[in-house]
Amino acid sequence: MSETPGKQQNTAAFYGQAVASFSVAMAATALGIFKLHADAWVRGFLAIAVLYLVTSSFTLAKVIRDRQDGNRPGGRMYDPFEKL
Repeated sequence: MSETPGKQQNTAAFYGQAVASFSVAMAATALGIFKLHADAWVRGFLAIAVLYLVTSSFTLAKVIRDRQDGNRPGGRMYDPFEKL
């Protein structure tokens, strides 16, 4: 039996939940750092650390996605440079 993988699409609700969750988490972290009773340099250091963690998370997610796409029989499911 051969299976042809179709293009998997997330629902709008799942996308909305992911965006809302990310926004709430970033806002809560920013508020926590802002309200922290510490010197400005400590708050600045924590803010930079959070930004570094976020960018590293996006990079890791992209690397994992690219590796999974590379293991598929047809390679990538989509071409980001394809004209629509």
